[in-house]
Amino acid sequence: MAAKAVGGGAMYALAPGKGIQAHREAGGTLHTYVALQKPLAWFEAIDLADPGAVAGVVAREFGDWAGELTALLTDGETTPVLRPLHTLPADHRWDRVPGVTLLGDAAHLMIPSGEGANLAMFDAAELGSALAAHPGDTETALAAYERDLFPRSAEEAHEADHLHELMFGPDSPHGLLNLIAPRR
Repeated sequence: MAAKAVGGGAMYALAPGKGIQAHREAGGTLHTYVALQKPLAWFEAIDLADPGAVAGVVAREFGDWAGELTALLTDGETTPVLRPLHTLPADHRWDRVPGVTLLGDAAHLMIPSGEGANLAMFDAAELGSALAAHPGDTETALAAYERDLFPRSAEEAHEADHLHELMFGPDSPHGLLNLIAPRR
């Protein structure tokens, strides 16, 4: 029943403040994510050592949703993992520290958007290019890298925040649907 809801690829069931997302992996495995906008204390009150209790508490948040969707929460074969989302402000910057810089999530920790690994690899390539362009002058290379890093990181973080708002904000799922398939 749950596998049919996911179909052959990925599935998003979204509402303001919550959602169920699932996708197929190799070997027919279904991987499910649950998003709930709740205070961290709400999650800390759940006994994470008891997978059945976790599934029950979380499934109650989706009590009026279709059984095929809630089965993705209750019929899993693996222990649920809590993954709170932590971010830096989208326009985060730091003062130059000689001999030190950051890249990837350390430089621009943001809401997951599917671009984190791509951005980290691009950061690494840009850092390598800056070092190659300024042989023997690491400080100039790091300053040049950071000069380009900050606006690029801010743009991606703002895009990630926007996507998160479309997926879980008050207009969910309509904002995301309009992004994917605008009405004519």
